[in-house]
Amino acid sequence: MHQGKTDAATAEALMRSRFSAFATGHTAYLLRSWHSSTRPERLRLDPGQRWTRLEILGAEHGGLFDNAGTVTFRAHYREDGQPGTLTEHSRFTRQDGRWVYVDALPD
Repeated sequence: MHQGKTDAATAEALMRSRFSAFATGHTAYLLRSWHSSTRPERLRLDPGQRWTRLEILGAEHGGLFDNAGTVTFRAHYREDGQPGTLTEHSRFTRQDGRWVYVDALPD
């Protein structure tokens, strides 16, 4: 997926591939898989932050026959030798037939 040869079949699959892209520093894929209305012009990842594990806590819609969905996840990382987590409820939609990340819903 990161090379652009295949697309994620579901919103959850896109979330998993985006986590992998954060973990490996693949910013081009992250930008390509971001909705055009919310995508930043450029993306700079923190080199001191290492993403280590992803937990999918839940998903609503976002399946093969849906056009929108949400995924709630907890991402684990290490920064300056200290563990941390990021929990987010993310929105996804199809744009030009492909799943893309839209934004995070407020708590």
